[in-house]
Amino acid sequence: MELEAQWWTGQLAADIHQALRYKELKLPSYKGQSPQLHLRRYFADLIAIVSNRFRLCPAARHLAVYLLDLFMDRYDISIQQLHVVALSCLLLASKFEEKEDSVPKLEQLNSLGCMTNMNLVLTKQNLLHMELLLLETFQWNLCLPTAAHFIDYYLSIAVHETDLHDGWPMVCLEKTKLYMAKYADYFLEVSLQ
Repeated sequence: MELEAQWWTGQLAADIHQALRYKELKLPSYKGQSPQLHLRRYFADLIAIVSNRFRLCPAARHLAVYLLDLFMDRYDISIQQLHVVALSCLLLASKFEEKEDSVPKLEQLNSLGCMTNMNLVLTKQNLLHMELLLLETFQWNLCLPTAAHFIDYYLSIAVHETDLHDGWPMVCLEKTKLYMAKYADYFLEVSLQ
């Protein structure tokens, strides 16, 4: 799985990048017209916290927030139901982006502090119903590229040994690459807000 996860280093990297860019051009537009737009930050943070808790990859986290944005744009949803929607978006995204054993289990989600504080218990039937509604909303297409899908490819080509700094060759390419990755990860996370 490690080799599959690093598509940007393989011979097909340019082709995969081109296919992702093509899919990106066809993404549904986000209009920011949700009646619950003021709650978006809370639910994006909830997705990020739960995602970090289960050590999910950035692609799953970003896909989950994008699914939530698109879904909230189309429906007027109660706050209680938005919790189910947000966690269902995260589950779908993790099922799409992660290995099976990394996908959070229902019992694990129900044991989270945010769930117990709200007296919210997810049932298998609720989650299944919401996942089906989400899949129908997106016409069963979860291949929706986000910034997280591109970042490793761009980082792999961002710094080259022929690059110059103030007209001089760079002294430490590895250090430059580390800083580029650090700041790219930071801005990637900020972009979720």
